[in-house]
Amino acid sequence: MVYGHGEKPRHISLPGLEFAAALRKGGLNQLIQVEVTDGTRELVIPKDIQRDPLKDDIVHADLLIVRRGEKITTDVPISFTGEVEKGGLVVHELTSLSVEAEATHIPESIEVDLEGLAIGSQRTVAEVTAPEGVVILNDGEQTVATVAEPRAEAAADDEAEAAAEETAEAEAPAE
Repeated sequence: MVYGHGEKPRHISLPGLEFAAALRKGGLNQLIQVEVTDGTRELVIPKDIQRDPLKDDIVHADLLIVRRGEKITTDVPISFTGEVEKGGLVVHELTSLSVEAEATHIPESIEVDLEGLAIGSQRTVAEVTAPEGVVILNDGEQTVATVAEPRAEAAADDEAEAAAEETAEAEAPAE
């Protein structure tokens, strides 16, 4: 279904394989030019995709009409870069950010640099640098990623501390 800009929603049929290939190549923020039944062409962006739960085929898509220069709100995936402190485990709290950008300049992803982040620290939305012309709409206090200590190491450290305490108590002179 194609809708937007005050126009009456129109149901269209798209070639399934070509449409799926376009989404695989460009993601859900892919601008697509479709020819509508009356012969007019519209620039659209997928807003909602419904898939068959067993076959994973696309069964329905809502396509929002956009105009060049128009700002739209959409979700953009996050790509994480950089190495955290040795032994740190990165926990992704968010996988995408809500942004406002010109329809023809939506980034494929937003890069979040984790270089040198210490165990126990985090990266918040306020620390993310958006590409030029893109405004991040998420709350700045929201956590994007946290660097945690791996559980196996934390458990081993706890066990080592407990063993050291027991040894110290056993070696202590009795009163």
